[in-house]
Amino acid sequence: MSSNQLDKKSEAWSALFSEPMSELVQRYTASVFFDQRLWRADIAGSLAHAEMLAAQGLISADDHAAIRRGMAQITEDIEAGRFDWKLALEDVHLNIEARLTQLVGDAGKRLHTGRSRNDQVATDVRLWLRDEIDAIGTLLAALQTALVDLAEQQAETILPGFTHLQVAQPVSFGHHLLAYVEMFSRDAERFADARKRVNRLPLGAAALAGTSYPLDRERVAKTLGMDGVCQNSLDAVSDRDFAIEFTSAATLTMVHISRFSEELILWMSQNFGFIDIADRFCTGSSIMPQKKNPDVPELARGKTGRVVGHLMGLVTLMKGQPLAYNKDNQEDKEPLFDTVDTLKDTLRIFAEMVGGITVKPEAMERAALKGYATATDLADYLVKKGLPFRDAHEVVAHAVKQAIADGRDLAELPLATLQGFHPSIGEDVFEVLSLRGSLNARALTGGTAPAQVRAQVARHRARLAG
Repeated sequence: MSSNQLDKKSEAWSALFSEPMSELVQRYTASVFFDQRLWRADIAGSLAHAEMLAAQGLISADDHAAIRRGMAQITEDIEAGRFDWKLALEDVHLNIEARLTQLVGDAGKRLHTGRSRNDQVATDVRLWLRDEIDAIGTLLAALQTALVDLAEQQAETILPGFTHLQVAQPVSFGHHLLAYVEMFSRDAERFADARKRVNRLPLGAAALAGTSYPLDRERVAKTLGMDGVCQNSLDAVSDRDFAIEFTSAATLTMVHISRFSEELILWMSQNFGFIDIADRFCTGSSIMPQKKNPDVPELARGKTGRVVGHLMGLVTLMKGQPLAYNKDNQEDKEPLFDTVDTLKDTLRIFAEMVGGITVKPEAMERAALKGYATATDLADYLVKKGLPFRDAHEVVAHAVKQAIADGRDLAELPLATLQGFHPSIGEDVFEVLSLRGSLNARALTGGTAPAQVRAQVARHRARLAG
């Protein structure tokens, strides 16, 4: 087949067909305008394949040199924006192959020896996704570092801790921020683990059954820095578990971002007033001049639904497919690409935004004083005096009821009033009832005491530096 024939609408794959593909079908089935982002991976895979073909004596050294020369020219053209992507050639693979054949002649045609677009595209997506996972790992580390920095600054800041969005117990704001660091660290672990299953080579599976050519698949895997080869040719070309697994990990990360976003939105509202977000991450209102809207957290909360949708789409895409490759699998790329783009952009902007948060500790502490946040501390105090916890709980409930009736905090009740609920209560109770005393008392591993927050900050810094 000549290079001109490769450009024909109906002859890019075979001379079997007697009529050209309709333009409507051509547009409907083509993927080149979104899968062209795989071009670096496609060229890398082709160069590794060509090197192996030459080593196995399946193509000549001259052909191998010509392929390398042609791919270098194509790389230069794509980087310079000179490459002519053609809808008629369907996808990134045929576009690059056709151009290579134009540049180097028959050597370009020999490149496809022993492979199919089925194993080629599976390889390209894996190579591309592997690099994206590495980039996401770096972005996750940057976001964690920004949170750790803020947590260290706010280790002593008292925040009302909530359950059911009701004031529950006082916590360090730094401790609260480190909860998200834990979430994002698990996300990083999930991506790193998923990478192991992404980084396996399908190339050599050909269309579905393997090939009769004496390929050295392990050599190609080593050249590409992959951890091994896919062991079943049918599974190699049709598997998209790795894409679903990646998107699942991305969904969890976006869920964590969304939870953090919800808190940022609440904390910034006038009803809370705990923080301010830098102006560059917010917008105003077209009608209400006093408004400062937390657009970035709100949009991230919305984009989480978008990524969740991509996960559902990929799962649904695969659920009814028989072995082996089916054209359905072309629909894996746009949701995967958009998931990567959405996640990377979100992580990048959140790392910057966290660094621009202004904390209002006085507002946080005032809020912590409103909800009888040290009630549990009084119960623990009575337990240490010998009461069973359930009895202590009942005593404190009566004390809180009295405080509510008096419009006072527990710490503002006179000692005589407190002793009326139980005679074992002494002067030392007021240290227990203070917010700072409550905070400092929780100094066990994982607790909210400032000393523990600093210990956790040090642990995270060491982990992120490693």
